Amino acid sequence: MHVQEWLDTVPAVAVYAVVGLVIGLESLGIPLPGEIILVSAALMASQHGGINPVILGTCATVGAVVGDSIGYAIGRKGGRPLLAWLGRKFPRHFSEGHVATAERSFEKWGMWAVFFGRFIALLRIFAGPLAGVLHMPYWKFLIANVLGGIVWAGGTTAVIYSVGVVAESWLKRFSWLGLVLAVLIGVTSMLVIKRKAKKAQAQAQATAAAERSAEPEPVTAGD
Repeated sequence: MHVQEWLDTVPAVAVYAVVGLVIGLESLGIPLPGEIILVSAALMASQHGGINPVILGTCATVGAVVGDSIGYAIGRKGGRPLLAWLGRKFPRHFSEGHVATAERSFEKWGMWAVFFGRFIALLRIFAGPLAGVLHMPYWKFLIANVLGGIVWAGGTTAVIYSVGVVAESWLKRFSWLGLVLAVLIGVTSMLVIKRKAKKAQAQAQATAAAERSAEPEPVTAGD
């Protein structure tokens, strides 16, 4: 079946629900392709008259804000043991190096790490739980969370929808290019973060080794 014909059979409410749910779960701390889902849905809206881009952007924003808030609450209650558990369950996303990189971002940028983290694939997963673990004041977290959710979710929806409308005839034939572009952007940001995470992990291991070598050897009573 042609993609456009299939899209015509998808209820708009299902699209809104999936977008809000996936982005909410990703923001909560579960590794899911929220950005790809949002870009695909916004592109769909530009070609599918039954999908309202304003409602779509609103659902994405609500999912992002609510998911991050739940992640914050879980992180605040779970603390460091939560990060250790996540590291065992999702080693590719919550490794020691990734956690160290995210922590340095929070130390450098504070509440704005939550805002700017919304635009980086890996930090979107970390932002809520890590802010809770680090006991960031909730009012600061909430401001950055809401602003980041609105700008990222609303802005992404508006930009992709506008591009889709302008190039509708072209995108009907090559709609998969929008998804490919989203994947490339997501993979690129993931590789950059992964490289920084490996560097941070190596530095952490080197520091730990240096500290161990600097510790004085125990002296027995006979000595």
